[in-house]
Amino acid sequence: MSDSVKTFEPGYAALSKSGELARRTEALERLMSPCRLCPRECGVDRTTRLGPCATGLGPLVASHTPHFGEEPPISGRGGSGTIFLANCAMKCVYCQNHQISQRPTAFAETGETHESLAEMMLALQASGCRNINWVTPTHQAAVLARALDIAARRGLRLPIVYNTGGYDSVETLKLLDGVVDIYLPDLRYADPETGRKLSGVPDYPSKARDAVAEMFRQVGDDWVMDGDRLCRGLLIRLLVLPGGLSGTEQNIRWIAENLSPRVGVSLMSQYYPAHLAAEPLRHVPPALRRRISPAEWRSVVEAHERWMVDEKGFIQDPEESPDSYRPDFSDAANPFQDRPTP
Repeated sequence: MSDSVKTFEPGYAALSKSGELARRTEALERLMSPCRLCPRECGVDRTTRLGPCATGLGPLVASHTPHFGEEPPISGRGGSGTIFLANCAMKCVYCQNHQISQRPTAFAETGETHESLAEMMLALQASGCRNINWVTPTHQAAVLARALDIAARRGLRLPIVYNTGGYDSVETLKLLDGVVDIYLPDLRYADPETGRKLSGVPDYPSKARDAVAEMFRQVGDDWVMDGDRLCRGLLIRLLVLPGGLSGTEQNIRWIAENLSPRVGVSLMSQYYPAHLAAEPLRHVPPALRRRISPAEWRSVVEAHERWMVDEKGFIQDPEESPDSYRPDFSDAANPFQDRPTP
């Protein structure tokens, strides 16, 4: 882990000043028509119609708020300045954010602009947040880059967190090199058929591993810290699913052997039956209707101990209440409004 720094200057600040961020943004915008921002490469011209993510050219924001339920170096006492983007390129049957990710008509027109999205980032900075956390950014990467350039010219200096389900395009990620400071991807499955059944994408493991490898190429296995605040680095989230559906042990071994055993890994025990997983549907595996078992969790923790050098990873306590991880987007203005601040 890098020595702490007294001040941190995010990479996008220099890129904005030089005009490079504007050029990167234009390149990302060209990927929207025909669209190939995500590995689906659906080819839709988003200037005229919607593709699988049901998102056009403008920002679709469900909520922006300080969030205290992320890993400690990301949330901290000031909270993570979280911007929840509406809609998603995946269709996870157990999605905890399904109220905003799989209800496209609810966010068909939010009235946001690049300027208003930039103002959200600046407001979160003014409130004392320690970073700007883009949640589900993949399908809106070009929009976010455009707004970030505006915000940077108006004084934004917080690290950018790219908080993604992992189904990302390497081409898109290369355009974000030096723009994003902290990569926070999921690595959800080791088996492609499971990814197809549970998230509606046919090639999740190969695409997600390629994406995470590109993130690793950009920021490595080291962390840049400012006191207890993570400013730059990679933290891979592994949500353990019941019945071995996530293939977490295989993904841990892949990380250690193909990236580095010192990569930050966050083992997550918080799974609960959300969205369609709580229903007795034929296309949903019955195992998803329960929490993970102690034996399942113990097996994953042992795999982590076997393959990883645990310098900066996080292992979630299975006994911890999952309430702080359950956003309620019925009031999209603040999905955590009734939650105590740690």
